Amino acid sequence: MSDDDKKKLAALLDYWVEHNAEHGEEFREWADKAREPEDSAVREELLDAVGFMTKANDSLVRARQKLGDVA
Repeated sequence: MSDDDKKKLAALLDYWVEHNAEHGEEFREWADKAREPEDSAVREELLDAVGFMTKANDSLVRARQKLGDVA
């Protein structure tokens, strides 16, 4: 990978981690609104999505760390 590609990827990874965290928080907020018994399946799916987003972010963070400093 070229130095330019590494710089771009580093910026993208930083952006994706932040962006995904914002989405995860939004999913959690909507899960909190789904408190009625008839909404329990929706709430469960939203909370699953939060978990998947967290796992995805963990992988993105590790990728960013392995990429190292790119200046």
